[in-house]
Amino acid sequence: MTKKVLLSISVLVLLINGFVMGQSAPKQQAVPVIFDTDMGPDYDDVGAIALLHAFADEGQATILATIASTNYPKVTQVLSVLNTYFNRPDVPIGVPKGTAVGDKDTQHWSDTITARYPHRIRSNKDVPDAVALYRQILAKQPDHSVTIITVGFLTNLANLLDSKSDKYSTLSGKELVNLKVRKLVSMAGKFPGGREYNVFRDTPSSKKVFANWPTPILMSGFEIGEKIHSGLPLTRNKAIQNSPVKDVFSISLPKSKEDKEGRMSWDQTAVLVGVRGYAPYYTVKTGRLVMNADGSNGWDSAGKGHSYLVVSRPVAEVETLINELMQHQPQKRLSGK
Repeated sequence: MTKKVLLSISVLVLLINGFVMGQSAPKQQAVPVIFDTDMGPDYDDVGAIALLHAFADEGQATILATIASTNYPKVTQVLSVLNTYFNRPDVPIGVPKGTAVGDKDTQHWSDTITARYPHRIRSNKDVPDAVALYRQILAKQPDHSVTIITVGFLTNLANLLDSKSDKYSTLSGKELVNLKVRKLVSMAGKFPGGREYNVFRDTPSSKKVFANWPTPILMSGFEIGEKIHSGLPLTRNKAIQNSPVKDVFSISLPKSKEDKEGRMSWDQTAVLVGVRGYAPYYTVKTGRLVMNADGSNGWDSAGKGHSYLVVSRPVAEVETLINELMQHQPQKRLSGK
């Protein structure tokens, strides 16, 4: 046998051994994420940000910012509590400083966790304007790299599209988005048509975003999260103590009969597919969301640029996964990691 053949065999053996040991298995590159949330009017947002931090701890996501799309007084404190709990107290937080939906937390879980858990932010005045933070963060990122995940109103994104050049970038908002954003993933709409809260609550912003956003948009519709119930396994896990995520679900689940089997999980699905992709749990239907005057949406199958999730695996599989991820516990890390 020639030396050349022996060398080839040796290389092949090394490759096989490396594969067996997991050394050559492809590892998902961390997805840079800006998380945009209406934290407070509902509490599935809390489950969603828990998933995002779990993915970050697994090296699957990098959290660039957590930005509120509502401006009720405690919203930035709540974000600060949750980021601090997961040992990322320095994740930038933003809030709309102009006109915005101000829906409050009617179940008063935000009062409890801001009183019980440490947080650096004490007021919405302590954080920058949402659009300014978007522009600052985006300007520093590699081109076509950022995934924006929205689980609330599209107020900030509409304002971002309208923004002008500033100290962070000479580009207009739309130009900056087109250059820096890879895709937008939203818990938005009802498909193939209907009236969904995140979309109709700020109808003018929704119309602007769906008509003018320059990158692909993937939507997890109302019908997706409606069938997934989460939170009960977390509240029943006695090993988890002093957790604001557990507290929120423990406080809120008993307050509504519709939540007796767990809270419907709209926002978690957007984070799941935004970081890990939609397969194998979903396929997608492509086309374009069409806004109606009353804030409801339809669907143009002949359109391009938009897609929405279609269930392809048993809902129970996603429900189990989401409930497991929501029980993720904070990991110690070096500062800034």
